Amino acid sequence: MDAHTRKVYVPMTETGFYILYCLQEPNHGYGIVQMVDKLTDGEIRLAPGTMYGSLSKMEKDGLIRFVKEEDKRKIYVITGLGIEVLELELKRIKRLYKTVQGEK
Repeated sequence: MDAHTRKVYVPMTETGFYILYCLQEPNHGYGIVQMVDKLTDGEIRLAPGTMYGSLSKMEKDGLIRFVKEEDKRKIYVITGLGIEVLELELKRIKRLYKTVQGEK
């Protein structure tokens, strides 16, 4: 992972995190919105503008890739670089959680 990718994506925004997490299986933007809604019991709602802007940037940066178009919806999937970034973020979140659990 290059310095630019690390600087831009670590730590990640919630939107970026959920996009990468949801694209471990091929999916489209609206499918991601629905999946995040379900995963978070409606606490996180991804706005379409933010979502599609993030998808475009992540594709340009090589974290996700376009797979195909289905019913006028673009299907994406996470790349190897995206998995690397997601794993870094998961480690960071686990470390934060472990730190605050140790304080109790």
